[in-house]
Amino acid sequence: MCPQDQLELEQSATEQRRPGAVSGVKTILLHVQDNKSLEMRIDTALSLARACGAHLSCVHVTPIEAYVAFDNFGGVFVMNDVITALDAEEQAIRTKIEQDLQNEDVSWDYVQVTGNVAGQLVRHAALADLVVTGREPHRADFGRSAIRVLGDILYRARTPLFIPGDNRAPADPAGIAMIAWDGSYEAANTVRSSIGLLKLASNIQVVQIIDEAKKDAFPGTRLLEYMSRHGIHAELSVIEAGVDVRDDEVISATLVARAVAIDASYMLLGAYSRSRIGEYVFGGVTRSLLGGCPVPLLMAH
Repeated sequence: MCPQDQLELEQSATEQRRPGAVSGVKTILLHVQDNKSLEMRIDTALSLARACGAHLSCVHVTPIEAYVAFDNFGGVFVMNDVITALDAEEQAIRTKIEQDLQNEDVSWDYVQVTGNVAGQLVRHAALADLVVTGREPHRADFGRSAIRVLGDILYRARTPLFIPGDNRAPADPAGIAMIAWDGSYEAANTVRSSIGLLKLASNIQVVQIIDEAKKDAFPGTRLLEYMSRHGIHAELSVIEAGVDVRDDEVISATLVARAVAIDASYMLLGAYSRSRIGEYVFGGVTRSLLGGCPVPLLMAH
């Protein structure tokens, strides 16, 4: 074998071992906003970017409503003092993040835009493989709950959302991944769009809670077959007794308890398998977990 052929073989082997080449996740969008979860969000995004060999794209969205005020007669006006304060705050956040990222071993860029938060994130996520965001509302969202903002993003984006857990260390992509499988199209979409990240997991546990009402659901064995074709081995466990599948709070608590018990790095599930109006009125697993969860979530619709 000539030296050139040997060099090409060594380069090919190096590419196969490189995390980014394995995961297929090349661009991670980080939603930047000034709240107490920002540090955790940054650490999570960096952990994912290092494991995947991905580029980190930081997007700071200032709600357009933050610049305007309404008087008692229905008029709209812009307050100069507010503009000055917001500009100073945005610059302080940008300076801090840029200083922190300069010392990290990942490539990155930073964009600051003004507009609708969900709309801007959906637009920038169009060419991203993963979006890292949080469940806290922006302080200037004017009464819009975090669940509503996250719901808008999940419903409109075609990119999976990664939401850090409450008061927990950054997720380890090489740790245990738990798939909360309900046989829905939404869960299938999440698995398919996250297959690159799942390839990095050291262990994948599929947990299925049997719901006799979902006659057309994909069985868990179909999921295992699909992932095996991607070279991913997973184990399936089925929960049949002791859970009322009509009680979404019970299902949420059961899934979280299982994820905590196996020390899962994150939990993957489909979002809004029924209408958002139905989830808002009657509750729902998605709504319950978006409200709070100790385990990081990987979700898509």
